[in-house]
Amino acid sequence: MSTNQLVSIVVVVIGVVACVFDVRTRRIPNLLTFGAAVAGLCFHALTSGSEGASLAASGWLVGLLILIPYFMAGGMGGGDVKLLAALGAWLGPWETFWLAIYAGLAGGVLGLCLALSHRYLRTAIANLRLMVGYWLTVGFRPVPGLTLDSSASPRLAYAIPILLGTVLTLWR
Repeated sequence: MSTNQLVSIVVVVIGVVACVFDVRTRRIPNLLTFGAAVAGLCFHALTSGSEGASLAASGWLVGLLILIPYFMAGGMGGGDVKLLAALGAWLGPWETFWLAIYAGLAGGVLGLCLALSHRYLRTAIANLRLMVGYWLTVGFRPVPGLTLDSSASPRLAYAIPILLGTVLTLWR
């Protein structure tokens, strides 16, 4: 088995385990995300030396930086951010970028389906307008009443789009 095949298997397994936790408990354990990140860093350091460790660290950082604004705005849980960062430690920065793009597209499609199935689309669009107006007025910060903690909107376990993005990234 090649190193790339092993990495592919590991990231899919991490993604599946995260989905199970996210769907069942709405949480992704730190043990999984931090453990996966450390394991990715160690794996790449052992197989490719300091260059591999640098690749893993930069992949982790890219994953963190891409989703942290959504967390700071109150629209995403910290486990989702840490999951993307952990997968980034295995995949490296460029693949993590594509993973985030594909996860965002999958999340948009699944979010639209969720909103339609719960008859929430009109409210979601109104909330989006409210958020943009709020941000233009007071700056980028959580909108009271529209954060993950306070909103009554239907919720998408974002580990699912992250897993779909992982599979699409590996497939391309």
